[in-house]
Amino acid sequence: MKRSQINKIIDETIVYMEERGFPLPPFAYWTREDWEKAGDEYQEIIDNMLGWDITDFGSGDFNKVGLSVFTFRNGNFHNKGKYPKPYAEKLLLVRDGQVLPYHYHWSKMEDIINRGGGDLEIILYNASKEDFADVEQQ
Repeated sequence: MKRSQINKIIDETIVYMEERGFPLPPFAYWTREDWEKAGDEYQEIIDNMLGWDITDFGSGDFNKVGLSVFTFRNGNFHNKGKYPKPYAEKLLLVRDGQVLPYHYHWSKMEDIINRGGGDLEIILYNASKEDFADVEQQ
């Protein structure tokens, strides 16, 4: 995706959330310059990949296969001593007509709350580690 498209989607998402009275933390509005001058007190944001994630999952068609994510809180699989949270708190905005690919987590809990009034279809599978024997665990 082009940076200009990502920036446009972030701006649209901010407006969408503001219209609904859903607050975002200050770092949701940071510019590149803000990130560059952020001090050590913001290291947790960087270490745990908090903030915006706009993706088309490599499809090249965001409007069909895409997702806008804002991560408020996140644990850190590679640094559990410093960041022991086993959960994430994320805003996921799926637009009308978008679908998401399957995904899974080896060691993370998720609560999914559909607040938008649309239809949310979730398919759950009961799998064991043997089902993923040839997949690297993360």
